[in-house]
Formats: sequence, structure tokens, C-alpha cells
Amino acid sequence: MDGTGAPARRADVAIRGGRVTDVGPVTDDAEVVVDAVGRVVCPGFVDVHTHYDAQLMWDPTASPSPLHGVTSVVAGNCGISLAPVRPEDEEFLVRMLSRVEAIPLDSLERGVTFRWRTFAEFLDVVERSGAAVNVGFLAGHSALRRSVMGADASSAAASEPQLTAMRRSLDDALAAGALGFSSSTSTTQRDGDGLPTPPNFATHDELIGLAAVCRAHPGTSLEFIPASAARGFTEDELQLMGRMSASGERPLNWNTVLLNYPTIPDIHERQLASADVGAVLGGCVVPMIVPHNFRVRTDFLDSDVGFRPIAACDPIFRLDVEGRIRALGDPAVRTGLVKAFADLPPGSAAMFRDAMPDLVVSDTGVPALQSLVGRSVAEIAAERGTTVIEAVFDLAVEARLDIGFVRHVLAGGDEDRARRARVLRDPRLVLGASDGGAHVRGVVNVEYTTASFEELVRQDAVFSVEELVQEFTDVPARLYGLVDRGRLTRGAWADVVVFDPDGIGSSPVSLVRDLPGGAARLFSAGLGIDHVFVNGREIVRHGAFTGATPGRVLRSGRDTTTIAPDWLVSRRG
Repeated sequence: MDGTGAPARRADVAIRGGRVTDVGPVTDDAEVVVDAVGRVVCPGFVDVHTHYDAQLMWDPTASPSPLHGVTSVVAGNCGISLAPVRPEDEEFLVRMLSRVEAIPLDSLERGVTFRWRTFAEFLDVVERSGAAVNVGFLAGHSALRRSVMGADASSAAASEPQLTAMRRSLDDALAAGALGFSSSTSTTQRDGDGLPTPPNFATHDELIGLAAVCRAHPGTSLEFIPASAARGFTEDELQLMGRMSASGERPLNWNTVLLNYPTIPDIHERQLASADVGAVLGGCVVPMIVPHNFRVRTDFLDSDVGFRPIAACDPIFRLDVEGRIRALGDPAVRTGLVKAFADLPPGSAAMFRDAMPDLVVSDTGVPALQSLVGRSVAEIAAERGTTVIEAVFDLAVEARLDIGFVRHVLAGGDEDRARRARVLRDPRLVLGASDGGAHVRGVVNVEYTTASFEELVRQDAVFSVEELVQEFTDVPARLYGLVDRGRLTRGAWADVVVFDPDGIGSSPVSLVRDLPGGAARLFSAGLGIDHVFVNGREIVRHGAFTGATPGRVLRSGRDTTTIAPDWLVSRRG
């Protein structure tokens, strides 16, 4: 399957010097031969929304993404990058990355050593360090703003001289190979001091002016998360995204389209319409979506989803572990929490409350409770003669908080599945947005590639195998203008995945303690992935890393080119 969506055909693939030299009957002798009979051979999957900026400093594999067939990633999303940086701002960037992307601060402090000041120096450090995958980086608005404005970046609008300095800094980053400019005005993003991240104080003129810098650099892109994306956008934001794209003459992608929001049933239609508004304004606005029915995990330790965002839980999370255990065991505290949960206004917190009966015990470090892993909390509550929320409190106390609960975001009813099928086939949409490297105790969306074949091909027949291969290879590669990637054709870079179409899927979510300092993160391995090659060298063999690090730092202008915006809709006719 060559990535174009064309019907599968039986063929050999010849590789030499990191490139595909032939596709078809190959009779030449080879040093290494992989028998792929009965398997799909396709281009490597391209994940354009990750946060591996820090993880690559201690983990060149970008685990677990390659275990799910990913061979190229884009980091520096959501306005968060680690360059440019002044010495006095290192702590600010690390603490902000920890808070916004829910990565343990201790792990970041142990794992990230700043050996750069400019974006060019950052790219050089990554290149010298080596990586298993190809990786490109966007220049983040927060770092650009902080490096020019200092602490004022988190409180004030930029002056004209400051905006000129930011534009110059972004220009330098793009000239060095940054893949584009990213920003976010999401009010939920807070720095290490609890203040809104710097882009929240930018005017529309600042955002449009920075986007315009991309116009002078071929093969660059824009990524932006507006403040009210999760509410369907304001008219001002729709106009802003279109103007940013038109000003930069580059595609602007954002995520993520929502499929179930009780108070706004048509939210996905309003979000998809961002593409139409962008086109009217002369831009190319591209909505993205997490395509599979992903799992979210919550606990009373450090997960950033579920209980923590609920205001009534704030007093609990301000306590240390012992204090939290005592509070969760206190009948008065429990009564107050139950009442507060019942009174939640419509929104994401209320959605979590209503979905609590779907929680499953995902992991625990307590041997006596291991038999509960994989079991429904509702079943456990029924056996104990209590409510679901009381069972969650009881289990948290019994495990001394060392227990996690996981659920799928979609209930899986016929109406939900039909809506998802309609939205996922919308030609305005790009499938992706894994957040790999971030939210390490809350979600593990890097499995979207493998899990989607299981859900969207074998179970619900939303796509054919060929179509979904195209969605994960050629489509994101074109979005970022990656040269000679995303397709298995003669002359292309040999990023190749070999998988079992009947067995591809994702493993159960587990908790592994492999972050610097021994901190834990969620982990999911790909199933049915036999081989993964990057630039002609094997990095994954039967579910295990080989230790090879053949990945390239993808630099704009060298590894990317500017793509005309009309390719997106035309790919599905």
C-alpha cells in the first residue's frame, strides 16, 4: 500500500542508501531480506502533533510512538518549545512545559540540560544526540515572547519594538529549519506560577504579524489552539485563524474536533466550519481530530484529567499524599464532594461525572488489589453495596492513592458511532493529534494509529485499510510538505511499516516507571507491528526497539516544501 489510497498490490520493495530504489518484482540479491508475505507494507506513519521536545533529551526512541508504526513526528506544538531561551528563562520554560503538558517537573529538571540559546542551536543539539525517528520542531510563541519580553510576556501586550524583535527571532528560527510557528491562547494553559501562558496576552495583530513571517520561508506551517476551540469558537477566533493563515500563506492546523458535548450537540459542525471560514478569507485552516475512541486515566496523585480539573477537588490536591488519604476517608469531605459533583454545571467536568460508571481499574501498585485490574468500578461498587463514587474513594484510600481508573471517551452507542463515522470522513479533517510525550498520566493517544485500524477498519468499516494508511501517511506528510515522505514510491525515503492487517491494534494501557527519577507514565504498545524502518534502517522488530537511531531532524526548506491548499479536500473526491 503506497500511501496514495490506491488499491493494494503484491510487490517487493527494494531499499538502498536509505531510499526506496524499486517497487515491484525485485530479483537482485540483498544483504537483508524481510519476508512480508501476508502482511501490509506501507509508508511510516506521520504524527504531526506531539510534545517530544523534552523526552528526546533522554529517550531517543520517542517511545512508544514507533511501536505504533510512527516514523516521523512534529513537536513544539501549542506554542510550547524549548527555544529560544535566555539563561534566566530556563526554569520558566521547564515549569511551564511541566504544567501545560502534565510532565513531572522532577523528570524534566533531571532530563533536560540546556545546551542551546537559539533555535538553531537547539536543532543542532537534537541532531547530534540522534533519534530513532525523524523529528521536526515548530517555534513556540511562549518561548519567543519570553525571550524578548521577559516577565512582561505573562502580563502585557507587546510594544512595536518588541514585536519587531519577536518577528526577527522567529525569522531566525525558520531560517535554521523550524517547521513553522505555533501558538495557543487557550485559557486552560497556565505556567508554573499559575498564570496564563504568554500568548494569552498577545493581540490579534501580534499573532497575525508573527504568522506572516512564515511567508518568506518555503515549507513552513502554522499551528494554533484558540481559547474557545472546545466551545465551538467565537466569530473573532474564526476570523483570526483565517487571517493568520492568509497572512502567512501557509496552512494552519488546530485540534481537536469534539464528537460529544452535551450542551453543544452540533459542536463538531461548528468546529469543522473553521475550514470554510478560512477559505473565504484566503487561508487554509485544517481541523484535526483524535480518531480512535481513546482512553483517559485519572487518579488522586498526579493525573491532570478527571478529578483534578474539578474545582471542588482543589483542596484535596493541595494536600500531600497522607493528607489526601485522610481527606478521602473523611465522611464529611466525601459528602461535600458528592454534593459538589451533583451540582456541576454542564461542561467537561460534568461529562466526567456522568461517565464515572464506565471507569475501569487500570493499574495499582498494591499487590492485594491486583485482582481488581481490568474490572469495572460499577461492578466492584455493586459487590460492595456502595455507589460508584464511594467505591472510587474507598479504592483510593485502600491503595494509598496508588491506583488508576481509565475509561473510553465515547460510550460506543450506535448514534455515537454513526456520528463519528460521518465526521471522520469529512474531507476538511486530518486525523491525528496524539500529544505524544505529554499528559503522561492522563492519556496515551500515541496508540491512535494502531487502535484506529482495529476500530475504524475491522469493527466499524469507516475506512478501508488503504484509506486509513493514506490518512496516517500521505495526508499528514502533505500537510507539512514533507519531501519524499508519506508514500512508498521510487526515490522516497525508506520509512516503512510492516504490519498484520488482521492483528494490528493496541495493548492494554499500563503504567511504567521509566521517566528520569523513576516517575511513572502511561504506556501502550502496538500489536501486529512486525517491522518499522526509518531511512532504511530497522528501529522496531516484533515490538521491541533495535537501538538504531537513523532519524533525521526535519528542517523547513530542506526537508519540506510549500503545498497548495487544495490537496486536502480533493484527496477524497
